[in-house]
Amino acid sequence: MIIRPATEADLPAILELAAERRKEYATYSPLFWRVAEDAAEQQAPFFRNQRIQNPHALTLVAEDDQRIVGFVMATIHAAPPVYNPGGPVCSIDDFTVATPDLWRTVGEELVRAAKKWARERGAVLIVVVAGQQDAAKRAMLAATGANVASEWWVQALDDETT
Repeated sequence: MIIRPATEADLPAILELAAERRKEYATYSPLFWRVAEDAAEQQAPFFRNQRIQNPHALTLVAEDDQRIVGFVMATIHAAPPVYNPGGPVCSIDDFTVATPDLWRTVGEELVRAAKKWARERGAVLIVVVAGQQDAAKRAMLAATGANVASEWWVQALDDETT
């Protein structure tokens, strides 16, 4: 397996992995994670312009036998002004692997590379998004020393009795 910076040529494979993850997450919370009809078309320019081509962002892919089997996207920013973790924060939102069994290998390598990149840029903390029912990803994050700091609770507002 090779971990390397993503290129625009990797975008179709990245979008395919992201689409699969969206479908899975939609089963966790159907309203919150509902997939938009044109999700891939909306995501493509964002991934291209704000992640792959952005010199201030990191996008890495994991390649195995010339096939993309995972990716991670990271950005560094200041913490919200009401918190003081001691420096910049690295956010990892778009981060997935091809199958759950790859989290403990591919996922760990991708997050390790993102943490190295973040440290080199002065970040003191990483924040990684993981769905509440994404057990394999959550287990990998816990195994690397991460802990849950926050959860989002959602509730539909279509029924006045709820």
